[in-house]
Amino acid sequence: MTTAQETRPNTLRWWALGLLALAQFMVIMDTSIIGVALPRMRDALGFTPSTLSWVFNAYVIAFGGLLLLGGRLSDLFGARKLFATGWAILLAGSVLAGAAGNVPVELAGRIVQGAGAALIAPSALTLLMMLFGSNPKELTKALALYGAAAPAGGTAGVFLGGVITEYLSWPWVFYLNVPIAVLALVATRAVLPGGATGTRGTVDVLGALTVTLGLGTLVYGIVRAPEAGWAATLTAVGSGLVLLAVFVVRQAKARTPLMRLSIFRAPRLGAANLAQVFLGAAWIPMWFFLNLYLQQVLGFRAFPAGAALLPMTALIMLGMIALAPRVIGRFGPKPPIVAGLVVLAAGLGWLALVRADGSFWVDVLPASLVAALGMSLAFIPSLSTAISAARPEEGGLASGIVNTGYQVGSALGLAVMTALAATASNDAVALTNSYSTAFVGSAVIALVGAGLAALTFRRQ
Repeated sequence: MTTAQETRPNTLRWWALGLLALAQFMVIMDTSIIGVALPRMRDALGFTPSTLSWVFNAYVIAFGGLLLLGGRLSDLFGARKLFATGWAILLAGSVLAGAAGNVPVELAGRIVQGAGAALIAPSALTLLMMLFGSNPKELTKALALYGAAAPAGGTAGVFLGGVITEYLSWPWVFYLNVPIAVLALVATRAVLPGGATGTRGTVDVLGALTVTLGLGTLVYGIVRAPEAGWAATLTAVGSGLVLLAVFVVRQAKARTPLMRLSIFRAPRLGAANLAQVFLGAAWIPMWFFLNLYLQQVLGFRAFPAGAALLPMTALIMLGMIALAPRVIGRFGPKPPIVAGLVVLAAGLGWLALVRADGSFWVDVLPASLVAALGMSLAFIPSLSTAISAARPEEGGLASGIVNTGYQVGSALGLAVMTALAATASNDAVALTNSYSTAFVGSAVIALVGAGLAALTFRRQ
């Protein structure tokens, strides 16, 4: 019996990998491309300071909350079909977000974008495993290229958002997705394997809604903590935790659960996903507040602020493609995950020393490169370990879980750091102190992640 890899021309497989990497790049870029445009969106649409962060959170919560559903649908109906459907939904959400004239429509567009991304991401990883899973050496290389697209997309989104915001207008940070989505839809049938049509089963829609509402309520409570007070915060956070607990209980008892809990018995899958959670929780607040520091303290305009983060992008891509596979091959996944999180924490600790009268060359560039090196070391081994631990027929589920871990970590990490860094003053010193607090908090998250990875990873 031949595999999808063996029946696929070798050149075409690498073109397919390029399309899958583009998908990963885009779904992560859409979390960050709005960062530089937020001040202009606030003025145009009437956002308040407390609601502005929901331009980011609406996307991430829909994305993270529906990823498990996307993984399950990928297993049931076929990965290529779900991949194409996700691009169509992302396209529609991008048009809606770009054309929005008020806050509710803008947030609705971001939610639709997140739902599309939640179908694209797990099906893309499933397709990657179909194409390269039978050859461990090629799989490591493919995962390195695919993995490099994620943080590269996050950082490049800030750069592209700066270019678009300064030289076009903020709606184009969403309209940029339209031609790319059309290209992806055309290329999907040409280069991606059809494979099996899927497996039989049902879809736990109620479970998907429960986990999404639970995550959204939890993030809402944390973000509003500085202004809502203890009673409202504890009510929202408690409600979110109850909904997430209900989801877990439902998955344990359901005949066809959205997430089979026993999947975590697979060696290292739980530990690798935990590492992804802490990576997202440390990394995303870093670029969010670093961008604010560049613009609001150092006075960078939109385009220079985005360009200032390009060195990080270049180092991340170099590290993931050239360094991470060699380190994994020599030491296995555990050492680079632990070391990467420690190095990331060191870079964040260095960033915490930023000054109100600082400069890019002294306060930003060296520390950001150290953080980027840590990210490039830890991301690929945790990703590859997580998705290769599950059974082949549950590739979509494993992909959904690992993507969910990163996105949930991103949303919660940013929510917590936003609450910690809250300040009512626009004074440069006050802003710098608040951003420094966020960097310290993110460094602590990375160190805790390193410690848990050291404790939970089993040896081969």
